[in-house]
Amino acid sequence: MSVKFARRVASQILGRGESSLRMRPESMDEIKKAITRDDIRKLIKDGAIVAAKPKWELHKPAKTEKRKKGRGKRRGSAKARQGRVWEKKVRSQRLLLRRLKLMGKVDRPMFKKYYLLVKGNAFADKKSLLLHLADDGVKVNDEEIKQINEFARNAYR
Repeated sequence: MSVKFARRVASQILGRGESSLRMRPESMDEIKKAITRDDIRKLIKDGAIVAAKPKWELHKPAKTEKRKKGRGKRRGSAKARQGRVWEKKVRSQRLLLRRLKLMGKVDRPMFKKYYLLVKGNAFADKKSLLLHLADDGVKVNDEEIKQINEFARNAYR
């Protein structure tokens, strides 16, 4: 038929505008002979009719914006910017107490006493909590501590 017909049908097949199509000059005779959509599909497959890249593909990709963490953006002391250190510490100590209570190593009054001490930030870490518990007569061996730590790792995954 005509080149105009081929351009219109090819744009419908490729889902692109007519102006974005490129036709090879060597295969113009074949393009003019194309009558059906299947003929146009064959020409597209052979590379006689090609869609140009869209404009956004031609340009370099935009740079991703980086996190601005310089001195001018900082508000608060370095310690305040560390995150929730106290929450993490308290949660781990409370989990340790809870597990010891479930194991039967700590009774209710002792649990309450140490729970309030943990709340009052009396212990620097779990190790010091375990030392204070040992002074009160609570014996916890390494295997039990490993079991509690493994439970904690699985709980917070």
